Order: sequence, then structure tokens, then C-alpha cells
Amino acid sequence: MPKNAAHHAHEHHQVVIGLQGSSGLAGQGWEVGLDNRRACFVPTETRHDYFGNDINHVLVIDLDVSAPALSNPRHHDYDHLAPLFDRPQHLEMDNRLQNLIHLCAAELHQAPDNRSLHEHFATGIVHCLSHRLSGNRILRRRPQTFNTEVLRHYVREHLHRKITVKDLAREACLSVSRFHETFREMTGMSPHQYIIHARLDRAIELLRQPRLSLAEISLRTGFSSQGALTNAMKKHRGVTPSALR
Repeated sequence: MPKNAAHHAHEHHQVVIGLQGSSGLAGQGWEVGLDNRRACFVPTETRHDYFGNDINHVLVIDLDVSAPALSNPRHHDYDHLAPLFDRPQHLEMDNRLQNLIHLCAAELHQAPDNRSLHEHFATGIVHCLSHRLSGNRILRRRPQTFNTEVLRHYVREHLHRKITVKDLAREACLSVSRFHETFREMTGMSPHQYIIHARLDRAIELLRQPRLSLAEISLRTGFSSQGALTNAMKKHRGVTPSALR
């Protein structure tokens, strides 16, 4: 493990559990010291420093943010697991959980290439942590919103290039999975649908400028070709760009 602080971020959620020695995590406005009593939950793309001493040892579990249990509200584990990564947070572990973690860590050390064992142990550990953190209740997601005008302006200014859900989530200051859910709740459509309609709205505006060719309009509104613009316009607006012009 690194002895000095290392600044980084990940494209996955991460659970970091102290096993031995002294180490820690720190980000903007938060810091957690890790020993054999603490586990820390780090959401995807959370910039943070990791630091440790000469003998520190931690167990790290990487979680795919697109896994149904973390991204699909209909999944039976979603209400238990997804809230773990709403924000950086930590858990003080009881003796039973500490013993379980150390037992799993020892078994994993003996079988470093057994992927199936790693995945099963990781799943069990995360569920145990979730149960401890929630106590006797289900973790409920905090209602979240974002400034739709800021997002609309961002989309408008970047229509000429590819816009990803990750880009929009960053503007909304939410994780990708949380943004996708919140966006649907607020707008009634997916981010992809919203971007398509924004591109088409802008294309219709540009069609009023006779000097612009359909190819140029396609380029300015982020469609890969004139044909892509025509297909999207016909599918979503029921008319071709040429007929509309």
C-alpha cells in the first residue's frame, strides 16, 4: 500500500476497509481515518487522497456503478445498497463484523486468482455493511434536485459534440446512477431522450436560415450525418427536415 498521500478518483464505487496499521482517505470537506474498526464508502469519481504508514493494510472492494443493484430502482436490493454511495461516509464496525472481514481477507489472500470467491465474499461483506449502517430500517434516498436551467444551458452550448450522461451528472453534482434516476423523476424522460429533443429543437431553429445546408445543420446539432438528422426528425417530429424547411 502507498505510504504517502496519492490523489485520485475512480469510475467505480469503492468500499475501503482498514485491516492493519493506520491509513485514511480525505476529500473535499471530508476525511476518514482507517483502522481495523472502520469501513469507508467512496462514490464513483469522488476525488480523494489515500494515505498510510509503513505497515498499513486495507481491503478494497470495487463496485460497478452500472450493476442493477446500484443503478436500477426496481432491483430488490437497490434501496439498501445504492444509498451507501450517495456521498462519502464511513461505518464503525462491531466485533462480529471485524472478525468476518478478517476471515474473508485471509481466505482471499490464500486464493488471489479465485474470481468467483472474491465476488461472493465482496457481495456478502457489502450486504453486511449495509445492514449495519441502516440498522433496523431501510435506507431511504434523500430527495434530490438540480438546476434544470443550468443543465439546459450546458446542453445548448455543447450540442455540436457528443454529450454523455456522465457529463450531465457532473454538471448536476450527482453520481451517474443518482442523476439518471433524479432526471427521470424531474423531467419524465431519460437524459438520452432529452438530448435528442434538444438537438431537434435547435435543428428546427437553424432550418429557418436558408443559407445553411442540411449537412451543416447536422454538424452544428451533433448528428453524425444529414441522414441521421433526417431519421431522428422523422421519428420524433413526424416530418423530414427538407419538408419542414
